[in-house]
Amino acid sequence: MTIISTVWPTNTYPEAVKQTVPMFGCAVRAGFPSPADDFLEPPIDLNEHLIKRPAATYMARSEGDSMIGAGINDGSLLIIDRSLSFEHGRIVVVCLNGDLTVKRYEKTPTPRLVAHNPKYPPILLDCQDAVCWGVVTHVINAYPGA
Repeated sequence: MTIISTVWPTNTYPEAVKQTVPMFGCAVRAGFPSPADDFLEPPIDLNEHLIKRPAATYMARSEGDSMIGAGINDGSLLIIDRSLSFEHGRIVVVCLNGDLTVKRYEKTPTPRLVAHNPKYPPILLDCQDAVCWGVVTHVINAYPGA
């Protein structure tokens, strides 16, 4: 088994465009409602909150239902960081025998990729080459009906 962590040049991607979004000055309760504040905090830049290393980050859409238990749905937008290491328990994007997949990496008891849907068995990495394309750091899903 070969697990390769991809290192990409850091100067090949343009800087992210700064886009700010208004931010409420209070949390939005998911329980009993409380009176809202009459002010907003300064706008936030989603790039600052979602992308820690812009030169090593890319996005991809997921396909299929193998990771629904981890909140990754068909069509979810994945934020993937190539600079993070391929470690036990992380959700990773892997090129496995020429095909891209997103799964949780488990190092023990044997190296494998694990789906978060019981319909799919683990993929053992004992005799397959796996190239890690990055670690999923955030998942963005549209709320149904929005």
